Amino acid sequence: MEGGEAAAADAGGPRFPFPYTPYLIQEQFMAALYGALEAGRVGIFESPTGTGKSLSLICGALAWLRDFERKKQEEEARLLAPEESGQEGKECPASAGAGHAESQGTAGEPDWVTAFVQKKEERDLVDRLKEEQIRRKKREDRLEKIRNNVQLKYAAKRKRAEEDETKRLLQLSKEVLSEGAGDALEQLDHNEEELILAEYESDEEKKVVSGLEEDDDDLEEEHVTKIYYCSRTHSQLSQFVREVQKSPFGKDTRLVSLGSRQNLCVNEEVRRLGALQLINDRCMEMQKNKHEKKSDEENEGKKRRVSRTICPFYSYEQMQFLRDEVLVEVKDIEQLVALGRETKACPYYGSRYAISAAQLVVLPYQMLLHERTRNAAGIKLKDQVVIIDEAHNLIDTITCIHSAEVSGSQLCCAHSQLLQYMERYRKRLKAKNLMYIKQILYLLERFVAMLGGNVNQNPSCQAVSQTGAVLKSINDFLFQSHIDNINLFKVQRYCEKSLISRKLFGFVERYGSPASAVKSNKENQKLSGLQNFLLTLQQGADTEAGAPQSPVVETERDQIQTASPLMQIEGFLSALTNTNQDGRVIINRQGTVGQSSLKFLLLNPAVHFAKVVEECRAVIIAGGTMQPVADFREQLLSCAGVDPARVVEFSCGHVIPPENILPIILCSGPSSQQLEFTYLTRNMPQMMDETGRILCNLCNVVPGGVVCFFPSYEYEKQIYAHWEKTGLLTRLAVKKKIFQEPKKANQVEQVLVEYAKCIKRCSQAGGQMTGALLLSVVGGKMSEGINFSDDLGRCVIMVGMPYPNIKSPELQEKMTWLDKTMPRAAGQPPSKVLIENLCMKAVNQSIGRAIRHQKDFASILLLDHRYARPAIFNKLPQWIRERTQVKPAFGAAFAELRKFHRGKLDAL
Repeated sequence: MEGGEAAAADAGGPRFPFPYTPYLIQEQFMAALYGALEAGRVGIFESPTGTGKSLSLICGALAWLRDFERKKQEEEARLLAPEESGQEGKECPASAGAGHAESQGTAGEPDWVTAFVQKKEERDLVDRLKEEQIRRKKREDRLEKIRNNVQLKYAAKRKRAEEDETKRLLQLSKEVLSEGAGDALEQLDHNEEELILAEYESDEEKKVVSGLEEDDDDLEEEHVTKIYYCSRTHSQLSQFVREVQKSPFGKDTRLVSLGSRQNLCVNEEVRRLGALQLINDRCMEMQKNKHEKKSDEENEGKKRRVSRTICPFYSYEQMQFLRDEVLVEVKDIEQLVALGRETKACPYYGSRYAISAAQLVVLPYQMLLHERTRNAAGIKLKDQVVIIDEAHNLIDTITCIHSAEVSGSQLCCAHSQLLQYMERYRKRLKAKNLMYIKQILYLLERFVAMLGGNVNQNPSCQAVSQTGAVLKSINDFLFQSHIDNINLFKVQRYCEKSLISRKLFGFVERYGSPASAVKSNKENQKLSGLQNFLLTLQQGADTEAGAPQSPVVETERDQIQTASPLMQIEGFLSALTNTNQDGRVIINRQGTVGQSSLKFLLLNPAVHFAKVVEECRAVIIAGGTMQPVADFREQLLSCAGVDPARVVEFSCGHVIPPENILPIILCSGPSSQQLEFTYLTRNMPQMMDETGRILCNLCNVVPGGVVCFFPSYEYEKQIYAHWEKTGLLTRLAVKKKIFQEPKKANQVEQVLVEYAKCIKRCSQAGGQMTGALLLSVVGGKMSEGINFSDDLGRCVIMVGMPYPNIKSPELQEKMTWLDKTMPRAAGQPPSKVLIENLCMKAVNQSIGRAIRHQKDFASILLLDHRYARPAIFNKLPQWIRERTQVKPAFGAAFAELRKFHRGKLDAL
């Protein structure tokens, strides 16, 4: 069979198994993808939504992996063939190698040395291949046994239940024995013991291998060649996994889905903590407790035992079973969690142990693009393939992942909490712990000083003298804060290893709430300061003046109770360890110190992407709308040191016939008013009236749903109020029921449901009202990830050009940085190109919402004469650009639109 497949591949390129007959553009996409993976390229792939991009990625990439594995096994068999023919055969290649070496000779080494080295290298290679073969056979046998033996699953579950019962009885016995054995010298109860920081051994501490960690090695295998597929959200990843399940590769692919503890944890006690950072810290603490359990038991006679919570789901045998179950059958996140609950095994760690043997690893952006998270997850990119899907916002995503912001109130709150913690446990903390706590306190004090405040006073009551944003390089910020003498790398490592933010959260949870009962002994009286401080933070300046407490303050209180601010500050400290030229610190002083903030802004995302492209065999950046691609080439790949010759681009058309789409650039309205929505002209009454007249005319001829995008929420609100005042809204409402995009994410679903219901009702009733009009915002909830297929979006209108706010300090700094570091493009400064690209990326995302499948049809209307400029026009997606008509006058455009929609209605 393999030979036949190879012959077919030789005859007409690689074969791609597919669940149905693929479109021509899907075949082209898969062939280009296969070629890029084979040649080890960095590819930018664009395939519009509705063209089956996910299936093309799956079948193209897995067909390459199948062929790669086959070739590798053939090569192994060839090299191991002499081994199997006996000892005589084994010496053949060696003696041949020696003879070859003697005849060749080398300038620097005697012939026998060269021969010996060659012989040793061959022997080592053969030994390594043998080991690999044994491991592979062992894994395949194990998975086959699970696949075909249902009894194993029940046996594992029964064994787990027996272990749980034994542990419970053992615990009861221990409790009976330990009653009344309290230590008179210790005043702290069992729960409070957990709040004390363990001894921090050294800055270069080595991993202690004990307990379960020895078993962990058994769970780890050599990493096979694999594909890492990442996307933005868990729902997109689940959708991708379902596509894999339906594909011809669904039965034979070893796939593992990775996620955060928030998505995968099955321990209800930990899940209840809610905040991701708290869940992470609690989980890590439980692992630590498990590893320290042995040493605690050994020292039982020497010191009082501490009650430490251990996660019941972190069991070697159960995680080994879960790992194999994951590899046997393709599962998405939901199925993985269900399996974890059923087998009482941790899906978070169980899935990680499956990475090494998996062929396809599905994971969210952050886990792959953030180096520390990547390493913690056990992801090894060396010589692997990475596919980043939905990558149109990749540059922004990398920037956001590596940026961090902390407010003045968070800094003051963390300082107060940490100070009280240190006072409470000073006698119990080791010297190194005290040293680091004092360093962190000093850092917090200096950060607040940079905001113009005093860390010992209530931040809500401290007014800031000079408001506004100031940008500084990292070095300038460190020098002016007087913290350049502190090693931030060591402080960051201490925070990470000591779990100080988790301990601090437990401390505040116990003593920080005014409701918690505190004993009135001398030690505990010191804690009243923390309670009073938190109370003043909650009440703020308004309460002191006699004003009622505002909802904002209540939100602040919730934040204080849900997480320690030190967790957020750790992210800021980590960001400050970036190279000086790659980032800036924004000191944003507003009203009070509490409202002010420090923000780290990453200017060069390429530094964090460079490692990915350096280590990987191939990287594919894919999306439905990747235009304009210049940003990816210059800001990401060129800056990451990727050779331009290694970069390939692929863009395919749409599967819809040309007559199913009508894109028009409209230069003027019904009253011949030129359409130019700049900041100066768009607020003019005649411009808003003209926009309303265009919509009224369109709603008369377009059936079903019309989606109209505005540059911002403010402008949409302003134009809506103007139309309401002039009566134009009433005229519009005769033909279409009007819906507005809500600002709150949790209301979007409800608005969409009502919008869809209205369109369906109108199409069935056949009255004067023909559908609905949805007023949306570019960059809002409706411009990405929501499909307006069929009647939901028969016309998409873009009002003006959604340029970003160039007055924002972050954008200004990015523009300055680009002008300094990048070459001019076609005579234009890089900053101008950036602004245009940001605008057109947003436009392309929004207008691509309407066409979602082969038989869909829609018109697209761009209201602004500037879209006709070549520099802008060429940044539209190719499949839209080649069908776009530029109409200087409204009459001709309206006639074209009426003809288009009438023709479609007649054809239905």
